[in-house]
Amino acid sequence: RLRGHIHYFREQATGLGLQLMDSTTPIQPVLLGSNERALTWSAALEQRGILVGAIRPPTVPVGQARLRITFSAAHERDDVDRLLQALADCRRLPA
Repeated sequence: RLRGHIHYFREQATGLGLQLMDSTTPIQPVLLGSNERALTWSAALEQRGILVGAIRPPTVPVGQARLRITFSAAHERDDVDRLLQALADCRRLPA
């Protein structure tokens, strides 16, 4: 079930044009680049009840800020779809 969520997320997120980093684990990093963009997307997701951390320097190199999405087997496919829709909406936010 968990592997299915990960595979589905990666397939759909790639289709949305999101820049995924290599990962086959439940932790799926979405590279956004700037600190501001990562923080803006994280806050927008939180407003929808989706908690996704913004990872920024010094934890990661400058220019490689990202979202750290974590899946579990307790998630439902609807949860993944809700996340994907929210990420698609974030793409329209100012950079």
